[in-house]
Amino acid sequence: MSFDTFLMVDWSGGNDRGSTPKKDAIWVCAARGGIADDPVYLRNRAVAEAWITAFIADERAAGRSVLAGFDFAFGYPAGFGHALTGSDDPFAVWDWFAARVKDAPDNNNRFDLAGQINALFPGIGPFWGNGRKRDIPHLPRKGLDRANHGMREKRSAEKQAKGAFPVWHLSGAGAVGSQVIMGLPVLSRLRARFGDELRVWPFEPLDQPIAIVEIWPSLIAKAVTATMPDGQIKDAHQVALLAQTLSRLPPDQVRAMLDVPYTVEGSILGIGHVEMLENIACPPAAPPPLKNDCFAMPQGAHWTPVDDALAHLRAHLATVTDIETVSLDQAAGRFLAADVIAVRAHPPAPNAAVDGYGFAGPAGEGVQNMPLVAGRSAAGRPYDGAVPAGHAIRTLTGANLPDGVDTVVLQEDVTATQTAIAFHGPLKQGANARKAGEDLRQGQMILPAHRRITPADLGTMAAAGVGQVQVRQRLRVGILSTGDELRDPGSHADSGQIYDANRPMLCALIGRWGYDVVDLGRAPDDRPELRAILDDAARRCDVIISSGGASAGDEDHMSALLEGTGSLALWRIAVKPGRPLALGLWHGRPAFGLPGNPVAAMVCAMVFAAPALRVLAGGDWTTAQGFQIPAAFSKSKKAGRREYLRARITDGRVEIFASEGSGRVSGLSWATGLVELGDAAQTVAPGDLVTYIPFGSFDP
Repeated sequence: MSFDTFLMVDWSGGNDRGSTPKKDAIWVCAARGGIADDPVYLRNRAVAEAWITAFIADERAAGRSVLAGFDFAFGYPAGFGHALTGSDDPFAVWDWFAARVKDAPDNNNRFDLAGQINALFPGIGPFWGNGRKRDIPHLPRKGLDRANHGMREKRSAEKQAKGAFPVWHLSGAGAVGSQVIMGLPVLSRLRARFGDELRVWPFEPLDQPIAIVEIWPSLIAKAVTATMPDGQIKDAHQVALLAQTLSRLPPDQVRAMLDVPYTVEGSILGIGHVEMLENIACPPAAPPPLKNDCFAMPQGAHWTPVDDALAHLRAHLATVTDIETVSLDQAAGRFLAADVIAVRAHPPAPNAAVDGYGFAGPAGEGVQNMPLVAGRSAAGRPYDGAVPAGHAIRTLTGANLPDGVDTVVLQEDVTATQTAIAFHGPLKQGANARKAGEDLRQGQMILPAHRRITPADLGTMAAAGVGQVQVRQRLRVGILSTGDELRDPGSHADSGQIYDANRPMLCALIGRWGYDVVDLGRAPDDRPELRAILDDAARRCDVIISSGGASAGDEDHMSALLEGTGSLALWRIAVKPGRPLALGLWHGRPAFGLPGNPVAAMVCAMVFAAPALRVLAGGDWTTAQGFQIPAAFSKSKKAGRREYLRARITDGRVEIFASEGSGRVSGLSWATGLVELGDAAQTVAPGDLVTYIPFGSFDP
């Protein structure tokens, strides 16, 4: 069952609170499709009951289904109902209170009624907290005065919900017992009013258009505190936030939270799903803009080592993309904006790992003979019943194990007739069976924020019941080439002109990394025209990457324009190929000015831009993984700068391209990766181990 409207009710056990909205009163709020109405203040329970009844009736008249949450316990610790009513039916307790509670706007009999209930139990208690000035027989004022009443202090739900108070406490700080006594009669009357249209969780299957459930807004207390506006009454804000949060959830996630076993004690909606609810209620904040001096190196820096440059980028860059919620079919390659929490366990129930026959293990030594139960358990069609001890049932791979089954014998090991099986033992208990949640537990964090979603991740999330995830919007990267000498491939070029190799190369590289590529074309050596192109790019892109014009010459217009913003950092990197990198902000958008030579542009994009773009897109900083491979070449280099040589592996050894010239673009097609030689002086002889980094290692 899915729901159109979510109504949250913050209840009160006290007297009429007057016409002016107050805290510790009754507040209600409804939400649909992630949009909450304004919270409504209701001065007393009679007014609230009438309002809630009319609201639900109006929603049904409009054809909408309703999930209504009330923030008080729907049940008591096991055994209380039977002692009070002679029945374990929780609705018998509701009706018992409905028949005896007397409620007027300025007075009610909850304390006297609690004393009368205590008199039915041995010892003193279980209720305590007399809020009246007069003494009430059998009702102690302090919890420590109770003894030997025979009831557990908390329901299982309160033990799981950290900070939840027990239902026996009637007055004072943290008291919730009065809300229960004064609330259950209202629920009893709602059941009578709406009849077969209404179901109660977790006591009944939710197969009708009205569901009432137990809530506890403090389950998302962190989100309530983080999002509460100044001057807002907390009770009003928390019902609005919880209603809005639940209405934002995909129906499968709501169903997963409601999928709990029957218990006479009741339960609290959202236990085991707190992280997911907190993330929906209070998603990570939109990223702040980068600081204008984020690329500035310390004064006096001249030749910057590669590691220092990378460390600076890592320390000063942050995510620049906003957050959106997408379905799994749109999530591949995106960066997670929040941790992903398993909606349900995987597997959700104990199941068979093989085709065979299930029974209650273990099986002893020698020949084992077992009668067969009629029927079978198959994937998607589980056996509806229990298997008696000493019996077996036909069980297929992936099928839920029926009650009475925890072990499966492989069908190849069995001789079977229509009525019995025989096989040789021994077989240990649990053989060929999977436990519920042995792979993923419900409520477990299964994927962390900042992770780039892989196809395998989609399978993991789908198996855990996750239908939608919060991700970062795709990073939009603008690619620009600069220079009068450039021409588009395929067009006419005279002897003084060259074809633009960088733009198609960088567009393909950035696209392979999973970002949205914005082709900004070619910019001439004309400062006003370049300015116009950059202004347009700032409106269309999150990041701008240019090649050429990144140094400090007369025609290096990219550097000159960035300098005019006050954000230019002209890095002279101690690297070959490369050296000049111009970095800055254009209207708040980070801009990377790469060298103009194709090899230098490609190498600097992989070494510097790849990890930087990953952080800007919402991921974690990563370092390209290299491998130690024997050299098939000789090389001697001086100290002072790092070198990246185009390379490929042949017969288990790494060879390098014949020329180190940064204009020899053909070497990039020849190569499958780079050999990295460190900053220190180094002599390489054939057979020496060198660091080889495959091009794929630079992928985010």
